[in-house]
Amino acid sequence: MAKEFGVPPVVFPSSTGNPSVPHQRRAPAAPPFQAPRPAASSSAGGPSNPSLPFMSFDIGSAPASSSFSAPVFASSAGGPLSGGAASFEDEPPLLEELGINTRQIWRKTASILNPFRVKPDLHEDADLSGPFLFLMAFGLFQLLAGKFHFGIILGWVTVAALFLYVVFNMLAGRNGNLDLYRCLSLLGYCMLPMVIFSAVSLFVPHGCIVIFVMGAVFVLWSTRVCTRLLVELASCGDEHRGLIAYACWLVYMLFSLLVIF
Repeated sequence: MAKEFGVPPVVFPSSTGNPSVPHQRRAPAAPPFQAPRPAASSSAGGPSNPSLPFMSFDIGSAPASSSFSAPVFASSAGGPLSGGAASFEDEPPLLEELGINTRQIWRKTASILNPFRVKPDLHEDADLSGPFLFLMAFGLFQLLAGKFHFGIILGWVTVAALFLYVVFNMLAGRNGNLDLYRCLSLLGYCMLPMVIFSAVSLFVPHGCIVIFVMGAVFVLWSTRVCTRLLVELASCGDEHRGLIAYACWLVYMLFSLLVIF
């Protein structure tokens, strides 16, 4: 038996209106948003709408920003930066600011090249620029020979400078005036014969008698120059010349063994 459900009738209001059906009042629709138009005075350059101060599109009325100024460059005829350009021209070169005197390094190198006419007065002003170049050149020639000895070279030079400093001041006593900085400078400049020996050994077969003779000559060369510079530049070393020469000979003999073997 099918069940019947009662559905209430749906009544639609007609356009003419039915007095029996209650009329539903609807809220009026809101008008669409319209942006306020600027006044006539704003188009002529006057003030913009006061109700919307942040929406002012009058470009001509905006004041110029004073926080940014155009850059000023110095001209060839001189200008606001002409004084600064002149100050850059008066500055010394970069090598002089770093304390590197290339002319003095060349003069010291030339004095070492002649073991019979060494000029000790050139080495009174000690520096480490020339010795560092000689040590790097010595290590580079060793590297070309297949030996990586940069760390050994720098370590041996440091220990050798300490050794000569202690030996000389023990021999000279209280009157010795040799400081460690000058000792390291002299030891480094006298490495020039070892650098030449390392370069020449690249073209000489190892294991023959020739390279041993060459090594002895260059060791004597470095020993003679270093001994004379130490004796001349430091006081109270003339009477102990033989002992100082022996200490120098031991130092440069070690460096020659790096080249030979």
